Formats: sequence, structure tokens, C-alpha cells
Amino acid sequence: MSANSHGSVPHYFVPEPSRHPAMAALGLFFVILGASQWVNDSSWGQYSLLLGMAILLTVLYQWFGDAIHESETGVYGDNIDASFRWSMSWFIFSEVMFFAAFFGALWWARAHSVPNLGEADNFALLWPDFKAIWPSVAEGVTASPAQTIEPFVTMSPLWLPTINTALLLSSGVTITIAHHALRESDRSKTILFMWMTVLLGACFLVLQGYEYHHAYAELNLKLSSGIFGSTFFMLTGFHGFHVFLGTLMLLIITLRLQKGHFTAEKHFGFEGVAWYWHFVDVVWLGLYVLVYWL
Repeated sequence: MSANSHGSVPHYFVPEPSRHPAMAALGLFFVILGASQWVNDSSWGQYSLLLGMAILLTVLYQWFGDAIHESETGVYGDNIDASFRWSMSWFIFSEVMFFAAFFGALWWARAHSVPNLGEADNFALLWPDFKAIWPSVAEGVTASPAQTIEPFVTMSPLWLPTINTALLLSSGVTITIAHHALRESDRSKTILFMWMTVLLGACFLVLQGYEYHHAYAELNLKLSSGIFGSTFFMLTGFHGFHVFLGTLMLLIITLRLQKGHFTAEKHFGFEGVAWYWHFVDVVWLGLYVLVYWL
């Protein structure tokens, strides 16, 4: 439905009544219910979680399919394009705040919490031989007051994290080349460099999985390894999840390009994913310096 149309493109677009929001809410209900029961050792929780994820993924597939169909049939005008741009901008801003909270937790632990525990006023409350140093790696010294945390080794920036940094920076270059090629209507070049970007994102995920195996099996570094382990895995884990989502988005955009979607003038779906991918790159650079090097 449209009003104030300019030629064949509507000034604004009102979608038909949809079941998608209600079904998405239903899926999220089962996800949260199942997750909460699963962590409390209820055997049926995992099945509720899987049911909710199945509902949610089905809804997203259908909902995005409807949006793609609407875009390709030309019912989205300039105002809709602007609303999409603002929506993606605010979404990325919320993601910036999300990671800022975890970076803030890491900074607070290193700059305030651990040093304050080493002050004279708090020293008597702690165990003998406490040393307020970062990272907390020594059993009975800073890692655990009662030796409840096993000794571990911190993750070195060489070489896996550095290789992953090179992969993400390279993917930022390839997606930029693809964007310029799309603006020049060179579809074959766009598709080639988009597949390269997808491959680089997938390689990052494979190497991070290997890094986690190395951390657990050889370094004894786990989520339970004190404040260092918890902040390390929360930051790198959530970033890896964002890389996974970004790689999935890139894959979908690439498949759409192969189907002939997007033009040199109208391609915000491509641009939105590119914005997100550059955000993922920037977050990793901060993470690489603050978590691995400092």
C-alpha cells in the first residue's frame, strides 16, 4: 500500500498485516524458557531451546524473504531507504555500546579492582602472598584464594591472533573493492571479491575455533580462569559470534548478487552489511591490542 506516489515508486510504504512479529516473539519465548531451564539442569530445557531456535530461524527466513521481494519489486522509495540507513546506524551504535561494556569491565578489573585489592586496607582480608598483578595466572597468588582455580597460561598474540587480524583487515579491503565494483556496475568483479570476503571470514572462524581448543587443551585457559579468563572469552567469544553473523550476511548478499539483485544506484542491503563488517573489523583491532598485547 502506498500514498503520495512519485511515478511508480511510493513516497512511503505500508506493509500488509504480518504474522512474523508474533511468531518471532513466540520463538524467543521458547528460546529464553529453554535456556533458563537448561542451565538449571532441567532435561527438557534443551528441547525447548531447539524448538524456539527452529521457530525463530524459520520466521527470519520468511521475513527477510518478504523484505527482499518488496525491495526487488520496487515498492521501497527514498524515505524507506533513509529509514533503513537510520535503523542500521542505530543498530551498530547499540553494538558499539555492547562491546564498550565488556571493554569497560576489562579496564576496570585491570586498572581498579586488582590494584585496589593489593592496598593495605584490603590486604588483611585476602590470602597470604597476594600480589595485585595482571594477568592473574599464579595459583594461590592472584588466581585463587583457596586454590580453586587451576594455573593457566595467557594467550599470546603470536601467531594465531595476528593471523586473524590480517584476515579481517584483508576482508575489509576486499569488501571495499567489491563495493566500488558494484557502484561501477561490474557485477562479476563484485561477486568475486564478495566470495573472497566470505572465505576470509570463514577462515577467521576456523582459526578462532583452533585457538579455543589450544587455550583449553594446552594452556588450561578457560572461562572459569578468574577475571582474565572470563573477560578473554566473553570479548573474543562475542566478537566471534558477530563474525559468524557477519559472514552469514555476506554469504546471503553474495548469493543475491548472483541472482541479479542490487544496482549501482540501489544497493543498501549490500551497504548495510558492509557497515556491519567494518564495525566488526574495528572492534577486533581494539580487542587485539587490549586483550592480547597489553
